Amino acid sequence: MAATSIIKVAAICGSLRKASFNRGLIRSAIDICNESIEGMQIELLDISPLPLLNTDLEVNGTYPPAIEAFRRKIIEADSILFASPENNYSFSAPLKNAIDWASRPPNVWADKPAAIVSAGGGFGGGRSHYHLRQVGVFLDLHFINKPEVFVQAFQPPKKFDEDGNLIDLEIKERIKQILLSLQAFTLRLQSKA
Repeated sequence: MAATSIIKVAAICGSLRKASFNRGLIRSAIDICNESIEGMQIELLDISPLPLLNTDLEVNGTYPPAIEAFRRKIIEADSILFASPENNYSFSAPLKNAIDWASRPPNVWADKPAAIVSAGGGFGGGRSHYHLRQVGVFLDLHFINKPEVFVQAFQPPKKFDEDGNLIDLEIKERIKQILLSLQAFTLRLQSKA
């Protein structure tokens, strides 16, 4: 399916560390998109400036400037790419905070196509996917089902360099496939709107 306009993807990393593997997955997705996926553009949204959710900060239907700017980026996006580490069998607290702020009235996640990638130990962050999908049901996010990308970051061969950049070519190909799937799904949903 050929893209007739640019699909804007808002990418959100659940880890605040600059060298996090999950941030590396998003950097790789941006590079892959720029190099080989026509009609799609990914922007990494920084969630570190977002204050902890506190409805006392909502005044007359407005939010603090950092929250307003974040919500506007979600509204302007055609689809969402999440990258989340797994913390205690779930996704990270910074990501939950960002999700909760953007779900405040009006919920800006509603009807957005989305995809998830993750890197971590053991299951490769897979449990974060499942919890994020559960939250997405309530938020009316529409996640693609396949492919799934769980990167077992600490298993040989080495998958990331010292700066958290993805160096594994097979995983880069899997990220490309998830981006193509997200692109096709986004176009399909847009054609039905």
